[in-house]
Amino acid sequence: MQGFPERGGPGPGPGTNDLAQLQATMHTIELACASIQMHINPAAAEATILSLCQSPQPYNACQFILENSQVPDARFQAAAAIRDAAIREWGFLTADDRRSLLSFCLSFVMQHASSKEGFVLAKVSSVAAQLMKRGWLDTTAMEKEAFFNQVNQAVLGTHGLDVQFTGVNFLESLVSEFSPSTSSAMGLPREFHEQCRRSLEINYLKMFYCWARDAALSVTNRIVESKSEVPEVKVCNAALRLMLQILNWDFHLNNNSTKTSINVFSAGARLDIDSSKRSECTLVQPGPAWRDVLISSGHIGWLVNLYAALRQKFSREGYWLDCPIAVSARKLIVQFCSLTGTIFLSDNGQMHEHHLLQLLSGIIEWIDPPEAVAKAIGCGKSESEMLDGCRALLSIANVTTPFVFDQLLMSIRPFGTLTLLSTSMCEVVKVLMSTYPEEETWSWEARDILLDTWTALLVPLDSTGGNAMLPPEGINAAGNLFALIVESELKAASSALTDDVDGDYLQSSISAMDERLSSYALIARAAIHVTIPLLARLFSERFARLNQGRGIIDPTETLEEVYSLLLIAGHVLADEGEGETPLVPYAIQTYFTDNMGADEHPVIVLSSSIIGFAEQSLDPKMRASVFSPRLLEAVIWFFARWSRTYLMNPEEVRETHSHDHQLQSQQLRKGLHSFFREHNQGKLVLDIIVRVSITTLLSYPGEKDLQALTCYQLLHALVREKHICVHLVSLDSWRNLANAFANEKSLFLLDLAHQRSLAQTLVHSASGLINSEASNQYVRDLMGHMATYLGELSSKNDLKSVAQQPDIILLVSCVLERLRGVASASEPRTQKAIYELGFSVMNPILVLLEVYKHESAVVYLLLKFVVAWVNGQISYLEAHETAIVVDFCMRLLQLYSSHNIGKISVSLSSSLLSEAKTEKYKDLRALLQLLSSLCSKDMVDFSSDSIETQGTNISQVVYFGLHIVTPLISLDLLKYPKLCHDYFALLSHLLEVYPETVAQLNSEAFAHVLGTLDFGLHHQDAEIIDMCLRSLKALASYHYKETASGKTGLGLHAAGHKDSGGNLQEGILSRFLRSLLQLLLFEDYSPDLVGSAADALLPLILCEQGLYQRLGNELIERQANPTLRTRQANALQSLISANQLSSTLDRINYQRFRKNLNNFLIEVRGFLRTM
Repeated sequence: MQGFPERGGPGPGPGTNDLAQLQATMHTIELACASIQMHINPAAAEATILSLCQSPQPYNACQFILENSQVPDARFQAAAAIRDAAIREWGFLTADDRRSLLSFCLSFVMQHASSKEGFVLAKVSSVAAQLMKRGWLDTTAMEKEAFFNQVNQAVLGTHGLDVQFTGVNFLESLVSEFSPSTSSAMGLPREFHEQCRRSLEINYLKMFYCWARDAALSVTNRIVESKSEVPEVKVCNAALRLMLQILNWDFHLNNNSTKTSINVFSAGARLDIDSSKRSECTLVQPGPAWRDVLISSGHIGWLVNLYAALRQKFSREGYWLDCPIAVSARKLIVQFCSLTGTIFLSDNGQMHEHHLLQLLSGIIEWIDPPEAVAKAIGCGKSESEMLDGCRALLSIANVTTPFVFDQLLMSIRPFGTLTLLSTSMCEVVKVLMSTYPEEETWSWEARDILLDTWTALLVPLDSTGGNAMLPPEGINAAGNLFALIVESELKAASSALTDDVDGDYLQSSISAMDERLSSYALIARAAIHVTIPLLARLFSERFARLNQGRGIIDPTETLEEVYSLLLIAGHVLADEGEGETPLVPYAIQTYFTDNMGADEHPVIVLSSSIIGFAEQSLDPKMRASVFSPRLLEAVIWFFARWSRTYLMNPEEVRETHSHDHQLQSQQLRKGLHSFFREHNQGKLVLDIIVRVSITTLLSYPGEKDLQALTCYQLLHALVREKHICVHLVSLDSWRNLANAFANEKSLFLLDLAHQRSLAQTLVHSASGLINSEASNQYVRDLMGHMATYLGELSSKNDLKSVAQQPDIILLVSCVLERLRGVASASEPRTQKAIYELGFSVMNPILVLLEVYKHESAVVYLLLKFVVAWVNGQISYLEAHETAIVVDFCMRLLQLYSSHNIGKISVSLSSSLLSEAKTEKYKDLRALLQLLSSLCSKDMVDFSSDSIETQGTNISQVVYFGLHIVTPLISLDLLKYPKLCHDYFALLSHLLEVYPETVAQLNSEAFAHVLGTLDFGLHHQDAEIIDMCLRSLKALASYHYKETASGKTGLGLHAAGHKDSGGNLQEGILSRFLRSLLQLLLFEDYSPDLVGSAADALLPLILCEQGLYQRLGNELIERQANPTLRTRQANALQSLISANQLSSTLDRINYQRFRKNLNNFLIEVRGFLRTM
C-alpha cells in the first residue's frame, strides 16, 4: 500500500498501475467487511482489516477508500487505519505529512456533511481530533489559530447547516479527546496528556464554549418561530450538547493558573463536597475567567427562556419532552445549577443566589405543583422533565446551605424550597405506595434523587459532626415527610405478604436497604422531636398487638412491620461507626438536653421497648410463634448498632464538639447515657443481649445469616470496648457461653467460620479480667482440652484409619478453625497462653499434615492456623522461642514439599485438574503468607534480645522457604490473582530488604524466581508489573553498589554461562535489560508504570553499559531512514546523559532519569514500533 505523495500533498494522481492497486485494496476491504456482517469466515476478514491498519503508511489507500467506496463499513475501517498508522508512525512523519492528514480528515467531514452515514463522519471526526491532539505540543500558536479559524467559520454557519452541525461535532470530539477520562490511548506518558489538557483549558475551552453558544443563538429564532420541525434543531441540539460537555470538564486552573477552590462566600457554599451521596452531581468550578461568559452575559436567562418557549410551543406534543433538543436543554440547565466557586463574586453570595433563582424560576414549572405533575405522569406524560427537575434540586442542594436553599423560592412562591422538596417527596412516596409491588417505575428513581437531595442538605457540615440546621418550616416539612415514609415502609412490608408477589421485599438484606435507610435517618433527625416519639409509639403499638393477639390472629403482617421499624429505628438512633466508636447523633445530643425522666425520654422509651421485645425471644413458646430467623436478624443487627453508641459509655465522653455544646452533652449524660450505664440498666441490658445471642447460636441451627450477624457484628462489637469486657466476663450468661464453647458439642454444629469468629471473640473478652495471669488462664481453660484432644488423636496407634472417619475429620476441622480464631486474637495480655497453646500442638500439627495429606480441605485449615499463629506471635517471641517457631515452620514446609502435597496429576480430567489447581493455589497462598509473617520479625520485634543470639537469620529462613515453595508455584498457578499478588508482594519485599542473600538460592530455584519475574513483567495487572519492576530495581541496584565497592554482588547469577548444550546464556541483568527495553519500546503498558520502569532501567543500564550500547546500535542499524537514524541515536544518547545524569543511584538521579525516559519515549516510541 502506498505512502504519502511528495511533501504529503495530493500528488499528481495515481497512475494506471497504482489506481488498479488502490481499487484492488478497496475491493479486498469491502469484501472483508461484508464477510464480517454475514459471518463468513470472520477471523480471516478481521485479519485482512488488521493488515490494513498495520501496514506501513497506508494513507493513500485509506483516503482512496474513504473517497470512493460505496460500503460505509469499509470507509469506517479506512478511517480507523489512518488513525492507527498515524499514531504509530507519528515520529517520522514530516510536518507537512501531519498537516496533510489532519486537513484531509477535516475536509472530508465538511465535504460530506450532508451524508446520512453519521457513524462514518463521527469516526473521521474522531480521527481528526486524535491527530490534532497528537501534534498539539509541536504545533505553534499561529498554526492552531489558522486551523481553528476554519473550524469557526463552519461552526458559525457560513457554509450551511450541515457543515455547521459537523463543525460542532468536531469540537465535541476534540474536547472529548483532551479530557483525561475520555481520551484515547496513544502509548505516551501521562505527562503528555496532562500538558494537552492544561493547554486546552487555559487557551481554548472558553472560546469553544462561546462558539457553541453563538451557533445555538444563530438558529434558535428559526426554531421557535417555525410551525414544524426544521433542520436547525439538529444544530441547536449539537451546540447544547457541546456546551454541556464543556461544563462537565474537570476544571483544574483559573485565569491565574492556580488551583480552583470553593468560594466560601458563594450562596452559603457548602464545604462537604466530597460526600458519598454526590454520585449524581458534579460541581462545576471554572473560575473567575468564565464569569463574563456564563454569568454576566445574560446567558442563563436566554437558556431558560429558550426551553420555556419551546415547552410552551410544543405543550400539546407529549413526545416532545423526550426529544433530543429538550433533553439537552434540560441537562444543560441542571448542570448550571452545579456552578460554584470563584466564578461568583465574594458579595456574600448575592450573585450566586441570583443565578440560582434565575434557574429555579424556570425549573419550578417542571415539578410544581407536585400532585398535578404526578397525576399527569400517571396519565401518560413523560416523567423525564420531572426527574430532571429533581436532579436540579439535588444540584442546588450541593452548592448551598439549607437556609439559602429554602429562601430561594420564597421570592416567587408563598412557600420555601424545602416545602417544595418535601411535598414532591411526599407525592412520590404516595405513588410508590399505590403502585407497590409493581416493577420499578419513575417514582423509584425520583425517590432516590430526592433522598440524595435531603442527604446533601443534612449531612454534617463540619468536623464536629453537627447536622445542618433547617429553618422551622423545613423542620415541620421533614417531620411530615418522615411520617409518610414510615407509613409507606410499613405498607410495603405488609403488602409483600398480602399480595401475590415474588417476595423480593422479604428477601432483601439489611445491607441492601442500608443506603436508603441512612437517608431516612437524616430526615428523621432533622425533626427529632417528633420522629423518635413517632417510632416509639408505632413500635409499642405493634408490640402490644402481638401480645394481645397471641394465638388468635396471624401475627405475620405485624412481624414484618416490626422488622421494618427495627431497621428504621436502628438507623435513626445510631450511626454505623465502622472502625470507630460512634457518638450519639448530634441531633439527639442537642435537642434532648433537659433532665427528662427515664419514662419520658423518647430515646430511652424507644430503646427499652425494643430491648423488652427482644427479651421475649428467650421464652421458647414466644420464640416458636413470633421470632423467625429473619426477625431475629433485625434484632441482632439493631443490638450491634445500638450497643456501640449507648451501652455503658465510659465516663470520659469523647468531646469532639465545640465548647458551646459541652454543657448540653453533660446534661445528656445525666439522662440518656446514665440510664444504660453499669450502675443503672446497662448490665441488665448487656445480660439480655448475651442471652439472646446464645439463643441464636443454639436454637436456630443452620441459620447461617443469623449466626453470622451474631458472631461477626454483635459479639465483636461487645468485646471491642474493654470497659464492657470487664462486665461481660462477670456475667453468668457469658460464662455459660464460654463453657458451652469449651465443653459442649452443640456449638460444633456452627459453620466453621462462625466457630473461628466465636473463638476470637471469647479470647478478646479476656481483656476484661483483672490481670494478665487471669487472662492467660482464661485462654488455657477455654482451649486447653482442644489442644489435648489433638495431642491424644495424633498419638493413636490406629490414627491412619481413625482419622479418615467423617466425624473425626469434621471434629479436627472445627478444632483447627477454633485454634485459628484464638491465634488471630493474640495481643500482649494473652500472648503467653496463645504461644503455649500453639507450642503444645506443634507435633500434632505435623502428624496430622502427614495423615491428611490427601484431604486438601484439612491441609488448608492446618496451614491457615499456623499462619495466624505465627503472624500473631512472631513479633513478641524471645530469641529461643523464635528459634523453635522457625524450626517448626521449616519442618512444616519440608513435610509439605516432601509429599508434594497439591501436586497435579496429568491424568486428571479437566474438571478435576481445575479443582486440584484451586486447592493447590489456596495452600501455596497460605505458605506465602507464612513466609511474609516470618519476614515481619526483622521489622517489628518486641523481644528483649536479638534473634541472632540463637543463630537464627530470618532472611536465610525465608529464602530456604522459597527453595521449598517456588518449585510448587507454576506459571499456571500465578494466573490466580490473589496468589499472584501475594507471591510478587513477598518477592519484591525480599529482594528490597534482603538482596544480599539472593545469591544463596541454588541455580534451579533462582532460575524459577527469574522466570516468574519475567512472567510478572508481562502481566495484565499494573500492580503486579510495578512489584516486578521494584524487584528488578532492587536486584540491579544491589549488584551495582556491591561491584562498585569491589564485592561480587550477585556473582555467577549476573554473569553469562553456558548451558548443558554448550550455548551461551545471558546473565540475569543482561536478560532483564533486554526484556525491559523491549517492553518499553515495543509493547503496550499503562503510562503509570513509566516511573517504576525508569527506576529499574537506570541500575540495569549502569550494570550492563556495554549491552545497552550494543542494543542501541542494533536499533540504529535497523533504521533505514537516515533522518530517523540520527534522531534515534541522539535520543539513545540523551537517555543516559541529559539533565546532568550521573552514575550514582540516589534520589535526584532517579528523578532525572525518569524525566529522560519520558522524553525518550515521546521522541522515538512511535517510529520504533513501525520497524
